[in-house]
Amino acid sequence: MASFLRGKQAGMQNDLSANILPELFAPDDRARYGINSQIRCIAYEPVQSLLAIGTTESKFGSGRIEVYGQTRVHKFLVPPRPCSFSQLQFCAHRLVSLDTKNEVGIWNLDTGSRIAGFRAPGVVASMVTDPMLDWCFLGMQNGEVFAYDLDRERMSPLRLPNYWGEKDSKARAVAMVSMQLHPRDIGKLMIAYSHGIVLYSFKQNKATQFFEYQVPPGAPGGSTAAVDAMRKPRLTHAVWHPTGTFILTAHDDGSLVFWDSKDGRVVMARTLYDMKINEPVPNPGGSRPKHPYIRIAWCCKQNPEDSGLLIAGGQTLDNAANGLTFIDLGVTPNYQTSTWQILADYCKGKQQNILETPPGAEVTDFFLIPRFSPHFAGAQDPIAIMTLLSSGELLTMSFPSGYPISPTNQLHPSVSFVHPFATKFAVSTLDRGSWLGMVEIRNQGEPLLKGGKEASRPRRRFEGRCIIQVAHADSTVRIWDVGHDDEIENPTQLQVDVARALNRYEDISITAMSMASSTGEFAVGTSGGEVVIYRWDGNRFFDRNQNQQLDPNPGGLTDISMRAEPALKQGLQPIRLYEMVQGAITVVKVSEVGFIAVGSDRGFFSIIDMRGPSVIYQASMVDFAKQEKRSSFIRGHSYAPPPKEWPVKIEFGVMTLDGDKFSSICCFVGTNTGKVITFALLPSGQSYTARPAGVSQLSDRVVAICPIVADTGKLAYATGQTVAGLREGKQVNGLLVVVTQTEARIFKPAVAKGASKCFDDYLCDAAAVTEVDIQGMALVGVFGDRVARAFSLPGLKEIGSAPLKMMDGSRGTESIVTEEGTVFCWTGPSELAVLNVWGAGREIENTADVLINPELRIPTRPTISNVQWLSGTQYVSPTDLDLLIGGAERPPSKRMMAAAAAELRGGGAGPASPTTAARAGAQEGWGDYLTRQLNERTEKLNLMSDTMDNAADSSQKWAEDAGKWASQQKRKMILGGLTSKFL
Repeated sequence: MASFLRGKQAGMQNDLSANILPELFAPDDRARYGINSQIRCIAYEPVQSLLAIGTTESKFGSGRIEVYGQTRVHKFLVPPRPCSFSQLQFCAHRLVSLDTKNEVGIWNLDTGSRIAGFRAPGVVASMVTDPMLDWCFLGMQNGEVFAYDLDRERMSPLRLPNYWGEKDSKARAVAMVSMQLHPRDIGKLMIAYSHGIVLYSFKQNKATQFFEYQVPPGAPGGSTAAVDAMRKPRLTHAVWHPTGTFILTAHDDGSLVFWDSKDGRVVMARTLYDMKINEPVPNPGGSRPKHPYIRIAWCCKQNPEDSGLLIAGGQTLDNAANGLTFIDLGVTPNYQTSTWQILADYCKGKQQNILETPPGAEVTDFFLIPRFSPHFAGAQDPIAIMTLLSSGELLTMSFPSGYPISPTNQLHPSVSFVHPFATKFAVSTLDRGSWLGMVEIRNQGEPLLKGGKEASRPRRRFEGRCIIQVAHADSTVRIWDVGHDDEIENPTQLQVDVARALNRYEDISITAMSMASSTGEFAVGTSGGEVVIYRWDGNRFFDRNQNQQLDPNPGGLTDISMRAEPALKQGLQPIRLYEMVQGAITVVKVSEVGFIAVGSDRGFFSIIDMRGPSVIYQASMVDFAKQEKRSSFIRGHSYAPPPKEWPVKIEFGVMTLDGDKFSSICCFVGTNTGKVITFALLPSGQSYTARPAGVSQLSDRVVAICPIVADTGKLAYATGQTVAGLREGKQVNGLLVVVTQTEARIFKPAVAKGASKCFDDYLCDAAAVTEVDIQGMALVGVFGDRVARAFSLPGLKEIGSAPLKMMDGSRGTESIVTEEGTVFCWTGPSELAVLNVWGAGREIENTADVLINPELRIPTRPTISNVQWLSGTQYVSPTDLDLLIGGAERPPSKRMMAAAAAELRGGGAGPASPTTAARAGAQEGWGDYLTRQLNERTEKLNLMSDTMDNAADSSQKWAEDAGKWASQQKRKMILGGLTSKFL
């Protein structure tokens, strides 16, 4: 009965929701865009061209790993228990993660599942992997080193003690700092402790060299503190030179120390500003305090001899920003023929540049993006640097120039939510044909991400595209297709730079956005009271910088086409600037028929006709306010001033207003106090005039205004087709569905009462009239109790409800419901959830995108040169390392077998052994394989005098067991060799 009465009151004869069953309202959690929590770590894989981002655990959810490829390729990796990720490293086709609970996880990138995991035996200070190895080395905080077998998914018998503690028993609190494999000699591991560094040889199974930095009395050092005494600054970082010629250590006093890796001497000690700080001087001057070093990378070009240092930190505290410093060292001098002075001059560098970062935000970490090679610690020929700022945002810069790189069409749209932070979003439904033609042409560098392949999805040719506009803290807006869980035919992004259009780069905050559904015209409102209007067009000023200065024009429209971006050849170009200058813009609406309506927080409202263009109407909300009459038995009658009022929702439609005999273009304006003001736009010569038609008063803040056709419930928007029908005398019997925070009302504009329903127990944050395929129309709302509800039309009876557990309740008022039944809501500071309310209740699923291309091969790891081999450096291959670490009980891995086959084909490094030649064409079993490997490596590595102490008991046991077994089978062939060398 209530439904029947509401239909009569609203003037709607048909039940538009009669065929909608409650079970149809079951939201599908369709997608996530953005980053769910604060970014903690990043990894890049140059062979597959993939980017992985690890986040921390927060109140918005557990830490998560997001892996991105080209365009929209994406997978997310969810840990079995809540955690925060601290390190990510790609290792061949795996991803290895370390979290703050010291748990190591190995992930399958094709399926997005975790294939193995274990808890480290202590607090992990450093994790080292190599794309050519099946080992994950873990450096404990107490200085011990363990190795985990990634192929067999178990701990190996290798365990290295704290070598510095054994060297200096009086040293206190010797902690692990970092580890790094030699860039060319895989048999050498650099272990950095807080007191110094140790070079460990897998071949000899012992620490071969120790490096300790000491500042003698009288030397300034990095801080000039206690200059009269011997100082031993604590070590904070250590990195190899790309060829292994030098080692760089950084210390807590600001010192950068270059070491000769062969004899252990100091080549140069310096800071970012001073040289030879380890040499005594008569009167050491004061040194300004410096920021601690955060991260250091020794980068190189395609030629690893041509290198430079990229340093985060180390600058003086009085610097405005603690950015990045790049020291170009140039080509490494020939070590054999260069004098000591030449080597010292090399460490001074050719030039030193500062890579600037945004003011007020410090760099907390950086990550290099190399072009091709994963070797040299991921620092060979980098094309870009991705920096993590203290604000939690990302900044990508070109290398080594430091020029900012926009993430538009370079990175996945989700990454752009923190590049910088997204502050506001709006959603429009664009005609498919229009959107397919909106592909901007912009001068841009080569893509940063090229890997992966999107999974095939169904194609919906006859639906409008769901286009989102995301405003960012740097006053840029990025526009892209969210889709309907279907194939996205145009996955590119559009970008507009509002700061450039305003010719002002400070104090810009985007407060409102709107895009026309068919024309693609776009308008942006700011907190300064300006509205920038964009239109799809070519750039008349392409590749040219024009004079940006224009005279102020308060209340008028200014041509700003000369402020187009020089690099943008075709795209959304700025055409007009409307300087309303009546407070912050609260709402802007671009119609499909050439009108733009604007409202500000001081209560002013304007309508712009883009045919001129010209401002055809301006008014204040005060003009539509009624004085409230109050009475008192003592003072008699008094009048209270109206409350402050401003527009919050605007919509254009075509319908016949109550009392009219013709249909017209209407503009409906909803305010924060619940007023709905109707304007009729009528032709007047070559333009239009706006006439106020009436005011309806609802309960409180207007959330949604939906003009509909009374008979069908279809949306009665002002489109080109409906406006063209007005010339033929066609009429549209329309109604308004208006939703406020506490009420929904259906009425005939401008002043009819209609039918209403109150929300007594909850507040509405967002709403829209949606269409259910074939079934009918319904009103869908998102409410403050984090529940989505659907109501029938015209009865306004609740059809169904569903909780939105993922929604951030504090930002519920920023949610959006579209006419297709898609809900957009924030789940945290920088992540959006996209749901389809007319679904099947499915939880969010991982994508079927393919990340790994098996045809892409990892380049061979750099190895020692012929000169190094002739001078006595013993070559160790990845296969050798497998044998030395894994022991006899470890069957050969797939990588080991492939490497052995490659060695048989190519002969490896150095001269080929007789055993290799004899076995090259033979078929052999697993036992024969181990025996041959033992003999070959014995000849190559010259292990005659190796003692294999307690830390390598397993390797010694393997050698003994293998010798005994082999001697029983082939006593005459290998008995003498094995007995003399190992037993």
